[in-house]
Amino acid sequence: MLNAAVIGLGWWGKEIVRSVQGKSKRLRFTRGVSKEPDTVKAFAAEHGFALSTEYEDAIRDPKIDAVVLATPHSLHLPQIQAAAAAGKQVFCEKPLALSKANAERAVEACATAKKVLGVGHNRRFWQPMVEIKRLLDTGALGTVMQVEGNYSTDWLKDVRPGDSWRGSPDEAPAGGMTGMGIHIVDSYINMFGPVAEVHAAVAKRLLPNPTGDTVSVLLKFKSGLIGTLATTMVTPYLWRYHVLGSHGWAEARSEFHLVTRKRGMETQHTEYPPLDSVLAEFEAWLDAIEGKTTYLFTAEQIVQTAATLEAIFRSADSGKPVAVG
Repeated sequence: MLNAAVIGLGWWGKEIVRSVQGKSKRLRFTRGVSKEPDTVKAFAAEHGFALSTEYEDAIRDPKIDAVVLATPHSLHLPQIQAAAAAGKQVFCEKPLALSKANAERAVEACATAKKVLGVGHNRRFWQPMVEIKRLLDTGALGTVMQVEGNYSTDWLKDVRPGDSWRGSPDEAPAGGMTGMGIHIVDSYINMFGPVAEVHAAVAKRLLPNPTGDTVSVLLKFKSGLIGTLATTMVTPYLWRYHVLGSHGWAEARSEFHLVTRKRGMETQHTEYPPLDSVLAEFEAWLDAIEGKTTYLFTAEQIVQTAATLEAIFRSADSGKPVAVG
């Protein structure tokens, strides 16, 4: 059983604890770190772990085997480097980094320490997404002609600049890209490989967010495939991930709903039973730590996701196509 410290107990840090604590047989949270401990005392007591205010307390604790980072993106690299140097396993929420260079440094720090760097992209574990990947790997959809993705929701619409790091132009550039759009980027790289070039457009329709509230991106993959990605911060929840192939198409419409159509056949709808994808992503990381499997997220994919995100930011600022570094 790995003893872990969760660093950051905001909304998502709590969601991680709720998904893992008492449910995983291989990891438990024995410490939490929060700069506002009074606001999370009851939560920590409910889930049976101690609280402290300093990150260093966690990585110096010999009883802590791993750290789980649910902190602002700008803190990730130094926190990962410090944890790896202290001999801790590291799981980091998305985005791991906002630049290719920082992602490379994070990957290198864990590789040097012989630790598995886990990343928080739970959409890979959604059953409709797993099935789309299987259809692609078996060639059931033929040659992929185009891909389209949209992840939008209004859960950040009330976040104002200055109220939270999620409203900061430094922490969350290009509207909803760091909160939502990055999940589409990771899924694209997982299924279709590296992106060569992006052309992003950002609009500021309703929110005071200085980096806009609506983003559309045209992507050109190194394979020659083209695709689009969109996200808006002012609409009810939407997940649409659509792969169009020469023999058929597949569309994930939610965490549980898949729609497919193959040439000469009627449209098929498949509903999947509930699955905790956050617990699933931690179990995959633990499998890799124990040497049972190769980690699903390769170092190249982790770096490529950050590089693509960085190019989208640059393109959003300039309004011009940008090559992915």
